Amino acid sequence: MKLKIKLLKWKAGIPVAMIREETAVKIGVRANDRISIKSNGNEFTTILDTIGGNFIKEDEIAISSEIIHILNLKKSQKVDIKLAPRADSLDFIKKKLNNHQLSKKEVYEIIDDIVNNSLSDPEIALFISGMYKYGMSMKETISLIEAIMQSGLQLRLKKKFIVDKHSIGGIAGNRTTPLVVSICAAAGLTCPKTSSRAITSAAGTADVIETIAQVEFTIEELKKIIAKVNACMIWGGSLGIVPADAKIIQIEKSLKIDPESMLLASIMSKKLSMGSKYILIDIPYGKSAKVSKDKALELKKKFEYLGKYFKKKLKCVLTDGSQPIGNGIGPALELMDIINILDPEKKGPIDLQNKALFLSGQIFELCKKTKKGKGIELAKEILYSGKAFEKFKAIIKAQNGSLKNLRFGKFSHDILAEKSGKIKSIDNKKINSLARIAGCPGDKFSGLYLHVHTKFPVKKASKILTIYAESKSRLQEAIKFYKDIKPISIE
Repeated sequence: MKLKIKLLKWKAGIPVAMIREETAVKIGVRANDRISIKSNGNEFTTILDTIGGNFIKEDEIAISSEIIHILNLKKSQKVDIKLAPRADSLDFIKKKLNNHQLSKKEVYEIIDDIVNNSLSDPEIALFISGMYKYGMSMKETISLIEAIMQSGLQLRLKKKFIVDKHSIGGIAGNRTTPLVVSICAAAGLTCPKTSSRAITSAAGTADVIETIAQVEFTIEELKKIIAKVNACMIWGGSLGIVPADAKIIQIEKSLKIDPESMLLASIMSKKLSMGSKYILIDIPYGKSAKVSKDKALELKKKFEYLGKYFKKKLKCVLTDGSQPIGNGIGPALELMDIINILDPEKKGPIDLQNKALFLSGQIFELCKKTKKGKGIELAKEILYSGKAFEKFKAIIKAQNGSLKNLRFGKFSHDILAEKSGKIKSIDNKKINSLARIAGCPGDKFSGLYLHVHTKFPVKKASKILTIYAESKSRLQEAIKFYKDIKPISIE
């Protein structure tokens, strides 16, 4: 059936279409069915909603701005509408849920259907659940990486030293990426850094940089930024690079699970799509980290195998993830730590600084910028001289940003030590949850400031943590949550 497009200034977050109830009866569809919209040879599948009254005429279809952009539609343009057929990939998802291996063709079809919007969020969630429960073989994981990588555009830069660093995440405040990118780019290396937004933590690198700069660009805009400053720190979801990854991560956020096979595929597909030649993977481990030391060693082997398979210089380092790193937890608070480390006139958290220097040194040695064991010396020279800070400011300016207007959340509350002693432990997962309840990462200026780390001596009634929020209700919820879970213990 042909219907006329009704354009609305309506962004649903996911592609959605609406038609009159009478029109739905004629087509033979119902609310929440999936329909196919065809225009000029292009076809797109989306969720349908129905509406009564006269808001939409019987010969019209109202569509969200996401579909307008995808199909390049214009007002009153006619499109073909029909009930979308059931996706074959549902059978392959069921196969994974029954603990069977998927072929390359089956993995590719699942990823294609995710990108083409032929699978609903609940159906994608089933696929993620299958990966989480039964895992994937290395053969399946390689197919997953290739399928995700080929689901979108790829960046091709004519540069010799294209480097990237990535952490598997999970450690509160572990914002080394802006430091490492600034140090490495100041040394002449090319660092096209794309990052995800936070899945289970208080902030991702994209969330942090977005506090002061733009993080969404087209491929052509990105090339201009890199040509100007030799680096970028952006959100990968805006580029059209690995769109399947962005969709899967969105569902993972709601499920609060991160399957190992998807973690491997997400990281590797992004690095390959950005043309990275030298890749450093940071794997923090510890009691409240994402992985134990044994699991970290397993991941290291898998990443290094994948590096060889895809013919990349890849190295994994295992780092201490037993507690949060730095003082700030949350987008703006983590950014304050970064600026305090980069600016030679200020003093930032030494643990975060030392880790960034170590990782930068590892990259220098990996691409033979320095001799083995000398990388950290070059990293220190660049940081202490202020060159890294100048490069950071240049990157932020190139991304239409400014270091001005940084602030703390409007409302705050200090958590005081209940007794004198030493800090026994600080639980990463609980701290991340606390920061999210305070409003992270959506409220950029909310978060936590850690005044202590493990083994620090404290006196009764001294400050150990400050909670920041943008509303009184968020602050009260966070205070209550802290009292209930007690993420910091004193002995």
